[in-house]
Amino acid sequence: MKTSRRKFTSGFKAQAAIETLKERDTLAVLSKRYEVQPALLTKWKQQVVDRSPEIFETEPPEVNFDEERQRLYAKIGQLEMERDWLKKISKTTGR
Repeated sequence: MKTSRRKFTSGFKAQAAIETLKERDTLAVLSKRYEVQPALLTKWKQQVVDRSPEIFETEPPEVNFDEERQRLYAKIGQLEMERDWLKKISKTTGR
């Protein structure tokens, strides 16, 4: 019976690589904790080290919090109106 390969999320890889970078535990301990081969942890660690300059090369996307807040308040108002309408309809139908 053939088993399929495990696929790891980027978040999982990042967490394991960061723990490897901290060097608080040995590769053997981390390998057991994350249930992966030590070589894979070493590979992920090296990828983080190699690609870390990319983080600082690009600027993070600018978020306009005022626009987002207004959009969310509008959505809340819409949902409150829908809720009130549903309450009114449920009272008239007796359900």
